[in-house]
Amino acid sequence: MARYTGPMTKKSRRYGTDLVGNDKAFEKRPYPPGVHGRGRTKDSEYSLQLREKQKARYAYGVLEKQFRRYYAEADRVPGKTGDMLLQILESRLDNVIYRAGFASTRRQARQLVVHGHFLVNGQKVNIPSFRVSQYDVIDVRPKSMDLHPLVVARETHGEREVPAWMDVRPNKMRILIHQLPTREQIVVDVQEQMIVELYSK
Repeated sequence: MARYTGPMTKKSRRYGTDLVGNDKAFEKRPYPPGVHGRGRTKDSEYSLQLREKQKARYAYGVLEKQFRRYYAEADRVPGKTGDMLLQILESRLDNVIYRAGFASTRRQARQLVVHGHFLVNGQKVNIPSFRVSQYDVIDVRPKSMDLHPLVVARETHGEREVPAWMDVRPNKMRILIHQLPTREQIVVDVQEQMIVELYSK
């Protein structure tokens, strides 16, 4: 699946939030890029809604077509559409690897998945958009245990907070999914209701 491969810090600065995770360059200059970056602009309702959608898209590394499909699916299932949309995005395998602390960024997590370093319920999965389910067990392949990023992740595991909806066992490099996340358990700087309003027009 295609993805955005451009500079992420520039996008973080544009949308006013760290889309990468621990982005030192964004912390250094947390204002929009460009000559007029520090100037005040009056945003319309549409531009505010569009900004929230773009923040979610870039944070999770999803292109517009796929993001729209996720929204259509979230709109069909029972529950609040915005909450369901974020739940779908959070349950992507690349995001789960990132949230578990096995990768420093979602981009790194995506690469690790694409290269086939993970097993889901004993089966190799190399699709970043693969969606995990309740009670899934995700393991690092035995042959990949000594891979440098995964060794670093194992040694520094206590430095990152792991969401309550999963259990991580760094000694075995294993992730246990207890449940799909609720909105309260999803830590992301996105106002999902604005995305719903944008697509509802």
